[in-house]
Amino acid sequence: MKAIVTGGAGFIGSHLVDALIERGAQVHVLDNLSTGHLGQVHPQALLHQHDVESPEAKALAVRLKPDLVFHLAAQADVQQSVKQPGYDARVNVLGTLNMLEACREAGVRKLIFASTSGVYGDLEKELIEEGDPVSPISFYGLSKLAAEQYIRLFHRLFDLSYTILRYGNVYGPRQQAKGEGGVVALFTDRLKQGQPIRIFGDGEQTRDFVYVRDVVQANLACIVEGGQQTFHVSTGRPVTVNTLVRELEKLSGALVEADYLPSRQGDIRHSCLDNRKILAALAWRPAYDISSGLRETYANASSPP
Repeated sequence: MKAIVTGGAGFIGSHLVDALIERGAQVHVLDNLSTGHLGQVHPQALLHQHDVESPEAKALAVRLKPDLVFHLAAQADVQQSVKQPGYDARVNVLGTLNMLEACREAGVRKLIFASTSGVYGDLEKELIEEGDPVSPISFYGLSKLAAEQYIRLFHRLFDLSYTILRYGNVYGPRQQAKGEGGVVALFTDRLKQGQPIRIFGDGEQTRDFVYVRDVVQANLACIVEGGQQTFHVSTGRPVTVNTLVRELEKLSGALVEADYLPSRQGDIRHSCLDNRKILAALAWRPAYDISSGLRETYANASSPP
């Protein structure tokens, strides 16, 4: 099996590349290294350094003719999307369209796409289902939703098979300490440096934190199953930011000092994803709860020099 992983030098992508190579796949990583890191690329993977929206990226995919494309490359920072919506759209919408055109020309068997719970916006519902209304409140969520729609239309017009995975808040080793999505990495980094953590809002906002190794297994489960489906990759359990702080206090054995700041534009108050659909359709279920996932994350976090 030959696969391209866009964003394969990044947080989730590098873990996915490792798992694919362990399964014997030939893996090509497409990454411009703007947020990814060369040191995270598996030595057996072949790295191609291009912007995902570039003609070079498309030409590469057409030439390689992979069986599968895992499209994880994205502008994934909510606040960055609010500041630079044009850049966000270029990477997330035009980058996805570029990969779709490449898949069609190359005869790719399937595209597996990394989407986000951000497509729902601030939906006032305890447990969000895949069929619930979508109404993004950030350009990041909007660009991901637009990319999803392009994927569905490419299937309708050109019969390109796909699976769309809407992630909860993914965390784990190799995550960068930046942005709302990287809150676990950010808190862990500041904790190890003996600095107070910053919480935007009252800390009672909830997220569905899902461990990166579980996300990788969900991607692998879609190689054969789940065609033309949209699934939540989540635990189905809401966790408050304040609970996250208490769990980190247990791991560190020290009192965590927290500075509470005003909420930010584009931030969602509550988000928890119903995962019953993926549990029923695929041979997948999350193996990590928040305690075990944080324990492994904290153990693998580097300490300051």
